[in-house]
Amino acid sequence: MLLHIKNMVCDRCITVVRQQLEHLDMQVSEISLGTALVDPEPSENKLSEIAASLKVLGFELIDKDKDKLIERIRNIIIELVHHSDLPEHVIFSQVLSERLNKDYSYLSRLFSDKEDLTIEKFIIQQKIEKVKELLQYGELNLNEIAWKMGYSSSSHLSNQFKAVTGQSPREFKALENNSRKPLDKV
Repeated sequence: MLLHIKNMVCDRCITVVRQQLEHLDMQVSEISLGTALVDPEPSENKLSEIAASLKVLGFELIDKDKDKLIERIRNIIIELVHHSDLPEHVIFSQVLSERLNKDYSYLSRLFSDKEDLTIEKFIIQQKIEKVKELLQYGELNLNEIAWKMGYSSSSHLSNQFKAVTGQSPREFKALENNSRKPLDKV
């Protein structure tokens, strides 16, 4: 059975969910951000047990088709922004439509209705969190970060960063306690 799991945002999440499912005597044959393929087919009682044990860890079983689709949208965006090098000028609407085999306008309406946030704003939030991470590492300058994150210029990145965080990238980097948000809270 394919389980859909909300709030899986990184490799550690995958590891924790796998361990939890195996602890509950489920055999995990495949696992990725947002999904886990398990055997044997869990009973209703077992599904409740799985849901309760995952909830304690900050995860949530998803059972409605629209909720599953929204979580897949979130996971694709997180994967593209945080776990891969963004292809030059990636068109998120095209990637989402192709990977989910759905019209982007439908995906956009569904996401906005359920999340009270547009897909575009979610992408910007994710990109800004990734920029914060790159600034903290200090390995790249702002021009390199802007290029890596698909911005047309460092000034475009700086303007968007300030609009979202209330401070410039330079101010953020200078702060001793520059805070980032966990991906599942963005």
